[in-house]
Amino acid sequence: MDDCCGVPDAGRYDAVFGARFARDVARRYRRRGLTGTERRIVDFVTATGIDGASVLEVGGGVGEIQLELLSRGASSAVNLELSHAYEAEATALITRAGVADRVTRLLGIDLARAPEAVERADVVILHRVVCCYPDYELLLAAAAGRARQTLVFSHPPRSWLTRWGVAFENLMFRMGRQSYRGFVHPPEAMIDVVRRHGLDPTFRSRGFAWSVIGATRPQAVA
Repeated sequence: MDDCCGVPDAGRYDAVFGARFARDVARRYRRRGLTGTERRIVDFVTATGIDGASVLEVGGGVGEIQLELLSRGASSAVNLELSHAYEAEATALITRAGVADRVTRLLGIDLARAPEAVERADVVILHRVVCCYPDYELLLAAAAGRARQTLVFSHPPRSWLTRWGVAFENLMFRMGRQSYRGFVHPPEAMIDVVRRHGLDPTFRSRGFAWSVIGATRPQAVA
């Protein structure tokens, strides 16, 4: 579930994020490491305490964030994905890192619609995913419910530039008869959802293309 996408449907995701896209992402990670936004996410999670933590990433693509967190002390990682195209590249990266016994990849689970289908984790991550979903409240509520300790997500800044850009992309998808759509949700409304589900937004970092919001649970729930 990488980048901004439309209503959950594996075929729709595969049509946009195919094998070539997955290869490009994996190649970039092997050559350059994490992007700036990914580093902000990893640094925030590390600062909240990652040693021995379990990680759940929604739409983690080839899994570069998970691999970095595992290298920093996380105990395990679960990736939820709706696109099948990432699996070959993700498997190669996992094997290269020697963490096959610590990573689980699950296909076809829509967290917003079936949150109970996956176990709770200490850390839940949604990078370039909230903008994929028309109902951000449903998705963030489900993600918050799965997070024992920390929730972090990225989103495009709600500016005239990003709103115009996403609208233009959606027009192109529509003209190309693609069902994929992107969304620029209101940040304060998303933060409110997180608060209402018992998490305290303690970190906000604004970037040109992606902003990051990190939240922690004041008292961890077992």
